Amino acid sequence: MATLVTGGTGFVGSNIVKELATRGHDVVSLDVSAADDLNRQYLGDLQSRVAFVTGSILNPSDLESLRQSYEIEKIVHAAVFTVNRVDLETTRSRDIVDINVTGTANMLEMARVIGPERFIYISSGSMYGMTRGPDQYFNEDDPSRADTLYGITKAASEAITQRYGELHGFATASVRLSTPYGPMERVTGHRDNMSIPHQWTGRLVRGEPIAPDDSDVGRDFTYVLDIASGIATVVDAPDLPHDRYNITNGVWVTGQQIQDTLKELYPDTILLEEGAEPVSNVSTSPARGPLSGYRLWRDFGWTPSYDLAAGLSHYVQWRRESGFMD
Repeated sequence: MATLVTGGTGFVGSNIVKELATRGHDVVSLDVSAADDLNRQYLGDLQSRVAFVTGSILNPSDLESLRQSYEIEKIVHAAVFTVNRVDLETTRSRDIVDINVTGTANMLEMARVIGPERFIYISSGSMYGMTRGPDQYFNEDDPSRADTLYGITKAASEAITQRYGELHGFATASVRLSTPYGPMERVTGHRDNMSIPHQWTGRLVRGEPIAPDDSDVGRDFTYVLDIASGIATVVDAPDLPHDRYNITNGVWVTGQQIQDTLKELYPDTILLEEGAEPVSNVSTSPARGPLSGYRLWRDFGWTPSYDLAAGLSHYVQWRRESGFMD
């Protein structure tokens, strides 16, 4: 029996695949993009536990072939079109809805036929929608006020997932991710807006200068290894007391704090003088207050392992060892 992960060669998906394989799962990774050398290098000796399948969640024949080829026990649906830019939201509106909602419905229909032990939907803090200050946390009972297609499709897919499970007799849960950063984040056809830690650690390892950032704009940036660990904890839990969980380190982090931490860790970091033209912004979407991780701790005892310094240090080390400089 295997655990299916959709979007398994993407940023968050590849980390979910690795974490589940580390925990002893046999994993089937489904993605529209084939696994490349970086995916395989990232898995290392765990490759023997992973079967890579190239296919689309929008193609019923791909899903039927997958269903007939593998015995699927659990499903982690992470495939998504991540859009944080208004220009892409405008030009690819239908693609966002098709991939994020129709794709989810196709996976749930596959689950209806299979009857899995558990279906985990990978959602996002974007479904909360509204801006809050760094001292105001979002918890799982807060309503969605999503005001982007991405956030709206996440909220819709959560509701559809829950109802499908109720109607067809399989356990479901949606996990809402805070802003992830770390290994395997890269530009793809379905992810175009890179996190600020990605941009600045890239410049650091290439020996390029970083423009100063003294803004108070921030997010609860969470290291992707913690994200994957939290998801795997929900996948493996004996029971699911709740059907929605936030995964976060619960700490508001600004661009200035990231730069200060990089400078402390790597004194040779080149920071341009104040007033220099910025090379990027923290986010093209509004700041969002941190998510609350209390429910995941209360139900399963899960806590994050990486604070900002540990996450950035591990991330830079991975970049240098893997040769990933983009």
